[in-house]
Amino acid sequence: MTASVDAALDRLRRQDAAVPTADATLTIAEMAERTGVSAHTLRYYERIGLFTVARDAAGYRLYRAGDYARVVFLNRMRMAGMSIRDLQRYIALVEEGESTVPQRRELMLAHREAIRAQIQELVFALETVEFKIAAYGGSPEP
Repeated sequence: MTASVDAALDRLRRQDAAVPTADATLTIAEMAERTGVSAHTLRYYERIGLFTVARDAAGYRLYRAGDYARVVFLNRMRMAGMSIRDLQRYIALVEEGESTVPQRRELMLAHREAIRAQIQELVFALETVEFKIAAYGGSPEP
């Protein structure tokens, strides 16, 4: 595997291992550290309505387990190429309640197809690169 793939997988493993307990709270710095999403991005997601964060008496953000799960979900959808607009639509549907499950499913089905198409394109590109490596006398596998 390449270093970037290894780094992405490592980040996903850390996210899964860093889930806060149900009653724990995290600061923005702790949330950024655990999720790999910058504090700037966390504030941006909050500003555009992707989630709402509780505040303490001094006004500091307090992230809870549900916020953590939402950030991990958002991060993974962004990694998979979902647009901010589609994320906003999805989150708006979530906040409308259970009656929107069919629309959410449709949004996820459409995104799954986009990911599958992207995977096919990447496989084709990889095959092309491997062909060229072999043409230059190298082995396609490291």
